[in-house]
Amino acid sequence: MSKVIQEDVLREPEWHETRVRVRYSETDKMGVVYHANYLIWFEIGRTEYCRARGFSYREMEENEHAFMVVAESYCRYKAPAYYDDDLIVRTHITEKRRRALRFGYEIIREADGKVIAEGETSHVVTDGQGHVRSFPEAYNLLLSSPPIIQPNAGIAPDD
Repeated sequence: MSKVIQEDVLREPEWHETRVRVRYSETDKMGVVYHANYLIWFEIGRTEYCRARGFSYREMEENEHAFMVVAESYCRYKAPAYYDDDLIVRTHITEKRRRALRFGYEIIREADGKVIAEGETSHVVTDGQGHVRSFPEAYNLLLSSPPIIQPNAGIAPDD
């Protein structure tokens, strides 16, 4: 008899929104955002998604020795972002398994509501030595719960 793995089926995505402002250092000479910065903004969205549910990456790493390693990333660029644009990074979980999860993202220019990028990252849960392990149950439950901290209303400060 085969063992059935319980998977969460997410019916409607619960988006978490994080605001960022494009910094000068994130642009090229023409003021257009360099493409790799979108992946950094995905990470910011992912981090804030977890934080809104009551935990931080650091806490999970320190308390459970569990790491969400990026196994795959994808970004489709639909329109450019420019210096000083206010952006909304929308993040949700698209798939969650015992040892892996996938986040989906949209980046929206706040001024016109245009989706300028969308993407996904896939993560495998590992221990400190890089061996695949199950997601810690307490954090699995937090990821499945509604947010306990509301999305930030302000813009992330410039560095």
